[in-house]
Amino acid sequence: MLQLLMFRAPRVSVRTTISRAIARTALRIADAAAEFTAPAPLPALPVEPVEDPTDVYTLDDMPELADIEAAAAEYERAADLARRADRGKRAAKKILDRLPAGTYGRWLVERVANNRQTADLDAIRATYKQLGLGPVPMKQSAASLKVKQLPATEIPAEFQVLAGVAS
Repeated sequence: MLQLLMFRAPRVSVRTTISRAIARTALRIADAAAEFTAPAPLPALPVEPVEDPTDVYTLDDMPELADIEAAAAEYERAADLARRADRGKRAAKKILDRLPAGTYGRWLVERVANNRQTADLDAIRATYKQLGLGPVPMKQSAASLKVKQLPATEIPAEFQVLAGVAS
């Protein structure tokens, strides 16, 4: 009993505490907002298929179908939670961004510099133009992984065959 009374919780930084609280609040806000609003359907944009990466499974190394389905379901669940958290974070940030730095109840609101840097494309374009180098070379971003569950009636025949090979 004495040991329980003497237990001290590990110290957690103020930044960690605030981050956790904001994340919890953001999830609550997103959950509440989801009850009242349905997301507007996005216009369908043409999607160009890209080649698979070089390190995809071979037919001999393919995991079991149940493992693939479980991974896809977990990916979809985690992606949905991340989207909900991002929406909640943006909603909370709308309020917090307009506050002057200070203490509000148990919350400290402050602005701190970060070390992240991004390329100044306007300056780079101006330099390229000044030196007569033509357009700034750009590269395509990495392909996005999209996962969605299909109704059993919509599974293409070639994928049903692959599913049979994997199991």
